[in-house]
Amino acid sequence: MRRRHILVGIAGISLVLAAAPLRAHHAFSSEFDADKPLKLEGTISKTEWVNPHAWIHIDVKKPDGGTEEWMIEGGTPNTLMRRGVSRDTLKIGTPVVVNGYQSKDGSNRANGRDITYPDGRKLFLGSTGTGAPYDKEAKEKDKDK
Repeated sequence: MRRRHILVGIAGISLVLAAAPLRAHHAFSSEFDADKPLKLEGTISKTEWVNPHAWIHIDVKKPDGGTEEWMIEGGTPNTLMRRGVSRDTLKIGTPVVVNGYQSKDGSNRANGRDITYPDGRKLFLGSTGTGAPYDKEAKEKDKDK
């Protein structure tokens, strides 16, 4: 009887662990709206270098003079660093322009497509393979070659 309980417990834990990676990643279209592109101009207030996606927080000025914080989802930290986006280029207080796509729930969250620095450098922030509009454009360009 004790052996059966142990086997049932191990099986249950295995199922929970096997399902965890399925929740960890998402398709672009499950959270963001490709029909709602946006452009945010603000100042970096915080960065989170976590997997599976890095997050950039920016303070954006509202028309009434106040500010609101936006969370911008980027690719994985490793992918961003290979593209030239790093902790050194995302220093708190740096003014940036982010182009991306609004979250479906209307919150101050967006999927970042690219970021433009004060010196004019523009770097790709997004994740490939998620179904984001960039993926569709890249596939079309590949077809034309």
